[in-house]
Amino acid sequence: MADPATYRPAPGSVPESPGVYRFRDGTGRVIYVGKAKSLRARLNSYFADFAGLHPRTQTMLQTATGVDWTVVGTEVEALQLEYSWIKEFDPRFNVKYRDDKSYPYLAVTMHEDVPRVQVMRGAKKKGVRYFGPYSHAWAIRETVDQLLRVFPVRTCSAGVFQRQRRMDRPCLLGDIGKCSAPCVGRVTEQAHRELAEDFCDFMAGDTARFIKALEKDMKASAADQEYERAARLRDDIRALQRALEKQSVVLGDTTDCDVVAFADDQLEAAAQVFYVRGGRIRGQRGWVVDKVDDVTTGELVEQFLLQMYGEAAPEAVPREILVPALPPDTDAVVELLAEHRGGRVDLRVPQRGDKKTLMETVERNAVEAFKQHKTRRATDLTTRSKGLQELQDALDLDQAPLRMECYDVSNLQGTNVVASMVVFEDGLARKSEYRRFSIKTVEGQDDVRSIHEVIRRRFKRYLEETEKTGELDVLGEPEAGGPIDPETGRPRRFAYPPNLVVVDGGPPQVAAAQRALDELGIDDVDVCGIAKRLEELWLPDEEDPVILPRNSEAMYLVQRLRDQAHDFAIRYHRTKRSKGMLVSELDDVPGLGPGRRKALIKHFGSVKMLKQAGPDQIAEVPGIGRRTAENIVAALHAHDGAVTGAQDGGEET
Repeated sequence: MADPATYRPAPGSVPESPGVYRFRDGTGRVIYVGKAKSLRARLNSYFADFAGLHPRTQTMLQTATGVDWTVVGTEVEALQLEYSWIKEFDPRFNVKYRDDKSYPYLAVTMHEDVPRVQVMRGAKKKGVRYFGPYSHAWAIRETVDQLLRVFPVRTCSAGVFQRQRRMDRPCLLGDIGKCSAPCVGRVTEQAHRELAEDFCDFMAGDTARFIKALEKDMKASAADQEYERAARLRDDIRALQRALEKQSVVLGDTTDCDVVAFADDQLEAAAQVFYVRGGRIRGQRGWVVDKVDDVTTGELVEQFLLQMYGEAAPEAVPREILVPALPPDTDAVVELLAEHRGGRVDLRVPQRGDKKTLMETVERNAVEAFKQHKTRRATDLTTRSKGLQELQDALDLDQAPLRMECYDVSNLQGTNVVASMVVFEDGLARKSEYRRFSIKTVEGQDDVRSIHEVIRRRFKRYLEETEKTGELDVLGEPEAGGPIDPETGRPRRFAYPPNLVVVDGGPPQVAAAQRALDELGIDDVDVCGIAKRLEELWLPDEEDPVILPRNSEAMYLVQRLRDQAHDFAIRYHRTKRSKGMLVSELDDVPGLGPGRRKALIKHFGSVKMLKQAGPDQIAEVPGIGRRTAENIVAALHAHDGAVTGAQDGGEET
């Protein structure tokens, strides 16, 4: 690791002009590229307070051995140069977007003498018109199959085209009217090119012109009593309308925009884009990015726009781009995009109306794509094994933590204090082993004492279970089935000890967990804590935390474990709070005991539904009379706050 002080620029040597800077490692490789309105102020921020920087920025500075810079005239030039250098040097510490899968496009090869319609993936080629991307190739084929009735463009490969030309006989599509058969001269190459151009115009959103023309021809044919031709034109119109129905109408017919949204955590982000052309969603695409640096949503947007549109054709840049947050240098980004497009580009955050609703839809898609990405990564055997090994090495454990338990405490201003225990075995969640705790000995908000109570209770139960099976007396040879209950064949509750206990918190929580284990005489279970802000791991009696590599599998594993514990604790806390609110609302109803409260919830399904019911409906519940029903309605509506239904999960101890 290099000392940043050894290559810090001399005072006054860095200009105050806009520019772009590069950090290099010992081999001269560029590891980070950045831009700045003032190079001096930006670079001084790296070296002025090293301890106050984000750990990932500290890692970058310690990896680098030098920094250089280039002065430019404007912020737009800085943006252009930054993008060029990122593309050229591929720095490891810069944000990099990658497709979360290979999306198919509908492509028309306009650069060929006889254009062809086909499905294409991968890098885009010059002279090819692209539409999409689509989620599935079959969606493209269904659309093309409808459009070929009206625009019979060639879809065959070059080999098939040349073979049919030599045979002087059209293929099956030519025989059934879904290809104009330029291979045998039924149409000239120029006429076929005009068909391909009409196909592209229709896909680009110019749909009304073609439908109106066909309707006019159909009416004229019917008036001339050419009924067969009129019927064929009618079917052509229906084919175009069916193709349009496959694309959702979301905005006005003149709206062309891209809608960008993100879902992220401390390590990664997923980006989703919906392409709206002519007011319809024409395609969708997703990316996943490693957040190597500590970036804001606005900075993610800036990097995304530069990478997405930097190499795109000018016509691929829409007039309007909707984003969740504006980039830090909005004017420079807009100017650069407008220059590339050759026209005005509006960059805005939707605040209301249909565009706001569409943005929320794209955000939901980004969240779902992010979940799927994490699931794929979590279920991969090689990835899980690597994460366990990295965690063992980082924490200096005697063995890989094949069973880990994570504990989190949840409360609302010191009320309804609960805790959760989640279990990962071999890197996978073992939800049947999840447990919930109601804190009994701690009053108010005291996470440290709550963690101590939970750990002590959990491992006291473990000692009791092992004593029942005789494990403690016979040196690990269990009697009566050991951890497995011989009567049910299921694992006994708390019968298995973890290799590693993880608590959500820093040194105080870790110390409390270790103290609880020491009090019980348990010395073969390791303990660590994970702090939320910087994602560092704390070990008992250690002054400095363990910093896992940002994109390591160990970091993903621990973060996933912590998030599960946090979510499980919050769900249980909401459940207790809901039950408590229910009791407080119905306490004063005369003659309403626990049994009839339970019957009410079972009948209506939730407190919310119960509050919407009238006295007659409530009186239908067995054991509830008319007067009691009226008292229940009065009691429920005497409170202002709505009560949500209880949620279930795990077991309480």
